[in-house]
Amino acid sequence: MADRPLALITGATRGIGAAVSAALAPTHRVLLGGRDADALRARARELPDAQPWPVDLTDAEALREECASIDSLDVLVHSAGVARLGSVAESEAAVWRDNLEVNVVAVAELTRLVLPALRAAKGHVVFVNSGQGLAARAGWGPYAASKFAVRAYADALRAEEEGRGVRVTSVYPGRTDTEMQQAVVSHEGGEYQPEKYLRPESVAAAVAAAVTASPDAHLTELTIRPRPAR
Repeated sequence: MADRPLALITGATRGIGAAVSAALAPTHRVLLGGRDADALRARARELPDAQPWPVDLTDAEALREECASIDSLDVLVHSAGVARLGSVAESEAAVWRDNLEVNVVAVAELTRLVLPALRAAKGHVVFVNSGQGLAARAGWGPYAASKFAVRAYADALRAEEEGRGVRVTSVYPGRTDTEMQQAVVSHEGGEYQPEKYLRPESVAAAVAAAVTASPDAHLTELTIRPRPAR
């Protein structure tokens, strides 16, 4: 099994991260990133060659320690994130900081720490962004700003690292049937109807397509939207 490529997926215990882990497990050794060690261990038992990788991505020292032992990394999927919503007029500094700290700063630091390992493997970084990273709308400003920022980060990373053999993909899913989406709909005061949204497995399939693309191909951006009727 050691000859199989290694993938690190953050936010791997639920939602899109869990679906990506399942999609890559048949072909990769998988490190399951997250904060809940018990949930990660339970998830690892369900997959053929997976290990828990428990770390709080906002804890710089802990993150540095966990990354130190990774000397070659074929795939890094950034799926962890938060969505604190609010109007521009009402959102206090803490709301902006929370979104930016998890969705941008932690992403940038993790990437920086494992970049030598990605270069060694000529690996692939996938950012699970959001439709809000392409077009912001009322009431979503703090979250959308973080997603616009990570879009810019991914573009800069691609420009700097493509010549070293590192591929970088941004995936922009529309609204997806996850626990985070349930919280968003509750915040909006709406009725949750899961059939209106993308399945996490559909987003994971797009991630897998980018990761398994032939060596001559570089899928740089993928936008996925729910079909209105199916």
